[in-house]
Amino acid sequence: MAGIDAAIEFTTPATAPGNIITCLEYGVPVVSGTTGWNDRAGEVYEVCRRMGGALFTASNFSIGVNILFALNRQLAKFMERFPQYRAAMKEVHHTQKLDAPSGTAITLAEQIMDENSRIKGWSLEDTGDIATLPIEAVREGEVKGIHLVRYESGVDILTIGHEAKTRDAFAAGALLAAEFIRDKKGVFGMTDLLKL
Repeated sequence: MAGIDAAIEFTTPATAPGNIITCLEYGVPVVSGTTGWNDRAGEVYEVCRRMGGALFTASNFSIGVNILFALNRQLAKFMERFPQYRAAMKEVHHTQKLDAPSGTAITLAEQIMDENSRIKGWSLEDTGDIATLPIEAVREGEVKGIHLVRYESGVDILTIGHEAKTRDAFAAGALLAAEFIRDKKGVFGMTDLLKL
């Protein structure tokens, strides 16, 4: 692994922590877009700190999606003051995508829960409970990725969202992240890179 500027790790939740730790042990900065290993994040972050390494993680590397994340967080803060609106989400991806909801949808849901004290959890089913954010996960065709957050009242609907036209946006963001962490130490994410 000598001479490697950075490793870009997009694998599986079961293998990502080991891959990241191995890279850190060899002094290679790591960019990881794998989701679903949050239960081991503390351990991986501690190894990064102890080794004086650099780790960049994100559930989505698209610049547009990360702008959506910033807007979503702000909108969730606003909407806490308006209990007549119920939040819901929809995400659509290609049929080969195995996880549901997507890591991006989970990030959006967690942001809403962080900013709106009325929402305590999320579900893939609409339970009718106003404290539970319903997420509709659709798998169809060759859809690259659509994420919609909506707030509905009895009189109107407010929607924000993002639709990926190609997967190139994800690769471009991962390459930007790899350049960003080359000479850094610590754990970083897209908010650090984009200054959102």
